[in-house]
Amino acid sequence: ASGRASITVRDILAVSQWQPVPQCGYQCVSCCRVFPTLWSVKTHIQHSSQEGYSCNVYYRRLKALWEKEHKEQEAAAPRE
Repeated sequence: ASGRASITVRDILAVSQWQPVPQCGYQCVSCCRVFPTLWSVKTHIQHSSQEGYSCNVYYRRLKALWEKEHKEQEAAAPRE
């Protein structure tokens, strides 16, 4: 189920913090293309397979790894 988790704007922004973003828009971290708006990069990610890219797969896998890491951190946290 988490493999099919939808990619949110928050996910895109979190990933984009890893790289310096050009001042002219938002960069897809998977294919490195730059888009003028956050909406346009999200649309690109959602329809990337139609354009010959695998960005949707990249972001879904990344989100699944984040969720797994978060659950592991919660399980390892000391309980009071």
